[in-house]
Amino acid sequence: GGTGLTVISAGNLKAHAPSYSETPSVLVDVTRCIGCRSCMRACKQANGLPDNVDLTADFPGSWDPQDLRFDQWTVVNPVTGCNEDGIEVTRNIKSQCMQCLEPTCVSVCPVGAMTKSEAGPILYSADRCIGCRYCMMACPFDVPKFEWDGGMFAVIGKCQMCAHTRLAEGRMPACVESCPTGALKFGQRDALLFEARARIKTHPEKYVNHIYGENEAGGTAWLYLSDVPFENIGFKSNVETAPMPPLTWEVLSKIPIMAGAMAGLFGTVAWSLNRREAAEQREAAEHQEVSE
Repeated sequence: GGTGLTVISAGNLKAHAPSYSETPSVLVDVTRCIGCRSCMRACKQANGLPDNVDLTADFPGSWDPQDLRFDQWTVVNPVTGCNEDGIEVTRNIKSQCMQCLEPTCVSVCPVGAMTKSEAGPILYSADRCIGCRYCMMACPFDVPKFEWDGGMFAVIGKCQMCAHTRLAEGRMPACVESCPTGALKFGQRDALLFEARARIKTHPEKYVNHIYGENEAGGTAWLYLSDVPFENIGFKSNVETAPMPPLTWEVLSKIPIMAGAMAGLFGTVAWSLNRREAAEQREAAEHQEVSE
């Protein structure tokens, strides 16, 4: 209690969702990003992720491209594309979970491993996950990543917006706090949309007239401004603007084989969780014996 991180089920998502205007959000101004990757280092430190990549070598030169992984929840990569004048330019693009307002990953998860908190961020519970990877297939932004070498206890990894470690304490996400240029700004979604529109109106020569994330996938908590058309610098341009969970269930409900598969999947959930719990108990007992 008191943390604002109570979770709700996919079935009651719409009925209990907070006002989206107040959703904790981040505005990313691509024109201000210098590619220092401070946000990547801060994310790893704040979330206890392995710091196994040299993110400072050759700065401000070019680095090897970095991919989102189950243990790397945000990346910044230089992307080259043409601006509105047809001139080739390079921009530094930060990627992470977009934190959809009505997340498809939550709607397709059969065991509640993906949940949307009342505060807004989408949370993941490895203890409930059975590794079906439906969230990976459903995500319109290709964000959740699977630990392919994890064996029986493989997990999914993605940005959770520092919900437990920082938002619950009234602090902004680590990546935002670490940004030295103001490329990332944290706040309520309506206030950030207001500011984004103001920047476009004040400097129409500087920004394309598009706030990426305002409508994509029904709206997201991460919003982007750019001076280069988004589709030219790697952003997905074919994302539905309608909320996607209703579309997902409409399709799934009309596929009999899928309904049967889902029923079978639910039938294995208890077995999977009991097997995992038993393995953990054996490991704990063995550890205790060694200690004694």
